[in-house]
Amino acid sequence: MALLERVTTLIRANLNDLIEKAENPEKLLKQLLLDMQNQFMQVKTQVAMAIADQHLLEKKQGESLTSQREWVRKAELALHKNDEPLARTALERSLAFENAARNYAQQVEEQSQQVQMLRDAMQRLEQKMTETKIKADLLIAQHRRSKLAQRAGISPSAEFNNDTLFDRAKTKVDQTEAEAVGQLQAAALDTNRQLEAMDRDDEIDRLLADLKQRAPKALGPAS
Repeated sequence: MALLERVTTLIRANLNDLIEKAENPEKLLKQLLLDMQNQFMQVKTQVAMAIADQHLLEKKQGESLTSQREWVRKAELALHKNDEPLARTALERSLAFENAARNYAQQVEEQSQQVQMLRDAMQRLEQKMTETKIKADLLIAQHRRSKLAQRAGISPSAEFNNDTLFDRAKTKVDQTEAEAVGQLQAAALDTNRQLEAMDRDDEIDRLLADLKQRAPKALGPAS
């Protein structure tokens, strides 16, 4: 299906590569969003049509089963009237409707898979649209910030350096916090070990006292 191929291409598009290669990234992202929205509406329409087709197939399957049961009933009635040839004819018709119902059941299954595939594609495309919208908003904000910086007499490189310094400072703070947490954890571990050693010594003392109580009293010094 050509529609699903186009949707798959949009979903697999690497936004970072597209932005880096584009002369006007902001314009490219806006156009990409328009394409995605257009394809999304087309997929949504296809989903609705596929669901309608599935309901129609299910209806025809039900009608075939109803007809099959009706011809079986007619065959039973013919036998009740001792008309075996008519009963055979009725059973033959019932088999035709039974086969039709079986074929419709298979088509319903295939149509259900098609509906699910279209729904999955629509959901993935919607997620991609959200991702692209966020990147476009960030790029527009960055572009506007750059223009404001130029009006204020700040070069883009200076703005970049400020961002870099901020990132480095944040990294340094994070590293310092991590080291502090590590030191606290080490201190807590050392304290726990000391407490465990004290508990072990107390337990040994208790066991030793019990042994002394159960042991026979020492005899007096030998003459």
